[in-house]
Amino acid sequence: MSSSNSNRGLSYKTILKSTAVAGLAAVVLASGLPARVTGAFAEPVRVEAPQVAGFSSIVKAVSPAVVSVRVESRVQQVADDANGFSFDFGPGLDQLPDNSPLKRFFKQFGPDGQHGEGQQGQKKPGGKGPLRPVAQGSGFFISEDGYLVTNNHVVSDGSAYVVVMNDGSELPAKLVGTDPRTDLAVLKVEGKDRKFTYVKWADDAKAQVGDWVVAVGNPFGLGGTVTAGIISAMGRDINSGPYDDFIQIDAAVNRGNSGGPTFNLNGEVVGINTAIFSPSGGSVGIAFDIPASTAQTVVAELIKSGKIDRGWLGVQIQPVTKDIAESLGLSDAQGALVIQPQEDSPGLKAGIKKGDVVTAVNGEPVKDARDLAKRIGALRPGTKADITIWRDGKSQQLQLTVGTLPPEQKMAAKDSKSQPDQSEQKQTSLESLGITVGPTDDGKGVQILSVDPNSAAADAGIKQGDRIAAVNNKDVSSGKEITSQLDAAKKEGRSKALFQVETDNGSRFVALPTDKG
Repeated sequence: MSSSNSNRGLSYKTILKSTAVAGLAAVVLASGLPARVTGAFAEPVRVEAPQVAGFSSIVKAVSPAVVSVRVESRVQQVADDANGFSFDFGPGLDQLPDNSPLKRFFKQFGPDGQHGEGQQGQKKPGGKGPLRPVAQGSGFFISEDGYLVTNNHVVSDGSAYVVVMNDGSELPAKLVGTDPRTDLAVLKVEGKDRKFTYVKWADDAKAQVGDWVVAVGNPFGLGGTVTAGIISAMGRDINSGPYDDFIQIDAAVNRGNSGGPTFNLNGEVVGINTAIFSPSGGSVGIAFDIPASTAQTVVAELIKSGKIDRGWLGVQIQPVTKDIAESLGLSDAQGALVIQPQEDSPGLKAGIKKGDVVTAVNGEPVKDARDLAKRIGALRPGTKADITIWRDGKSQQLQLTVGTLPPEQKMAAKDSKSQPDQSEQKQTSLESLGITVGPTDDGKGVQILSVDPNSAAADAGIKQGDRIAAVNNKDVSSGKEITSQLDAAKKEGRSKALFQVETDNGSRFVALPTDKG
């Protein structure tokens, strides 16, 4: 009975509450306010924000054109990347169980398996036996009949090449041609009347810092992988060669991405992954691409003839710094300073001398040493070229026939210079420069016997044992002649004098102060 009364009491209270709410609603309606009553229960958070467009449509369109390139050889390899970092997993790997996924992963992509970004490895003795994978990178088709592009460092020293398609199928490929100077290579897949999905080159002149880009490749041999980022810089020089002109991107690029394409939002190839900046060998967010404009020209020539013939001037050059420009009387720090013409070179035959500054080619101003190398390299061998130089404080015009750039060869190291016995030398202290000099064994130039570590010479990188060959393009053989040239430059109102310094690694020019105070 009490239970029944209790239930009736609860029902009555519920009715009272409902009546009160209904009465409140009536009051609200009578007051002319909105009739919405907020519920007592919390709702999930939802933010109505503008939706950012993704990259899925681009990836879907271009992925069939991007492939993995597996390089096979009959030589054993030691994993080693282009930046000098070893693929070393440290102690403890052998202690893992054989069925461990971690051990299988490292075995597959480590020194005994397939390599990734920048890894060519070092040859071990013996080139016999079956073909085995020694390197792996990325590539992409540029024509429906099977021509594809990758990096030279991916395919170098390979004996056979296998292209792994986006769907997992494998096709043999042959090497059409390579260009080590730009790190480009072309392969050809025989598809038996098959038409391949291919991509086209972008106009990288329209690319700007801040543009979105998408990199597609084969990092660590994992297969098609997509990363995105922006162009973070243009025209990067990473000291890999005279044709450095890289696009810097911040998309994640790792071992195995080498040779893979970077796309703009139109699905066009704006660059080719070729190098990363990393102390560990993995991505830290900075990668470098060969620009599409460079690749397009080189690739077309490789397909046509299998090699690249570049123009050749045959002079050693270095940049013109502000101090060097001042020492030569140049108004701007532009052009390329000639260190030394090579024997039997087009430059020497045309009359170019050490200390000249090449300021223009065929009337087009030369910005720096790299710009000169690119301009001459772009000229067809055998053509005539007008070269403008700066010599003895005035501009002069020379004409030459462009030569053919020889194959890459390592410069022969110069014989090390014997250190002179200072006790038998007539020493001269040049206090304004912070150096002490003496005669050389062959009477050419002066030997640097000591360098004050706090001097202008030390700041310029001059070291004991170096040789000063000339000052202001005048040969010197004593400290007195150096002093005379410093005085002459000072009388002409120049605060710097140009010194030609020879070391075991070659010759270069530096600008040092003329003020002896």
